Order: sequence, then C-alpha cells, then structure tokens
Amino acid sequence: MGARHIVARPLTPEAFAPFGTVIDKAAVDPRPMNAGMARRFHDLAEVRAMGEGARVVIGLVEAQPYPLPLSVGLVERHPLGAQAFVPLNAAPFLVVVCPDEDGRPGPPQAFVTAPGQGICYDVGTWHGVLTPFGAPQEFLVVDRGGTGINLEEVRLDEPWTVALPTASEG
Repeated sequence: MGARHIVARPLTPEAFAPFGTVIDKAAVDPRPMNAGMARRFHDLAEVRAMGEGARVVIGLVEAQPYPLPLSVGLVERHPLGAQAFVPLNAAPFLVVVCPDEDGRPGPPQAFVTAPGQGICYDVGTWHGVLTPFGAPQEFLVVDRGGTGINLEEVRLDEPWTVALPTASEG
C-alpha cells in the first residue's frame, strides 16, 4: 500500500474545535493592567489536569524543524490532561490531529497555524508530534504533571503524508 495524503489547511477556531482550542490573542479583547502599560489577553485556553496529585506545569521546548511533506506514522494522546503549545516567535507550525474512533485514532486532519497562534489539545485528543518547519522553534508548553500514565502512543497501520497548502489552497 502507498502512503495516504492530506493537505494541511489554515488553523481556525471552528475547524479545530473538535480537538481543542486555538490560542490566539485576536479571540479576546485585552484588559489593561500595570497602570495601562500592558495589555492582558486573559483566558485564551483551559489546561485541565485530572487524577490524584495532578498539577498544571509550564515547560519550554526547543524543537528542530521537520522536513515537509511530513510522514505521520505515530500519534499520541494524553488521557489525564490537556496540553498547550504556544510559539515564542511568530513562525507558523504544523498541527496534526485525529478524531477518536472507539479508542483508536481515526483519519488525521492537519492545520497550519497563523503567525503567533498556539493550540491547546483537549484531554485525550490524538495528535502528532510538535512540528515546526523551516527553522528551529521554541514553545512554551503548559500541560499536566504528577503521577499516573498520561501518554498513549499508537503506530498507524499505514503512514499518512501531510503537505502544506499551495498558494491556491491556503
């Protein structure tokens, strides 16, 4: 069998809603703070953490770029907590998610973030690896810490190839 192909589409809150939340300051009105010297874009996503001893943790990831088109043969999910990725620069990145089909990943969907957008996967959402392209990228990561097994990985029977949209597709 040959690889199956999909083309990533622009990330929108509506298209991503079955998998989580798009983190985008354009989604909320800022609040002034610090005597008007700063603007706060509050409550952009909720990071839930479940299970005994669970806590929300903040980390930093330095990620190397992936070559495109991307071959997706492994997906993962986190059954005890949501997971958010916020880029620390304006570069876009690729997001691959799969609907859950009776406890297994269904056919993937792929999105390309707009500059500055981040994502928060809902608890239990099947997703691909963190996928910057073009150059290394750093991300602020907010997810669950604590005891319990919060990672499930599945190797796909047949890989999917994900391409970026062409100018006419995106």
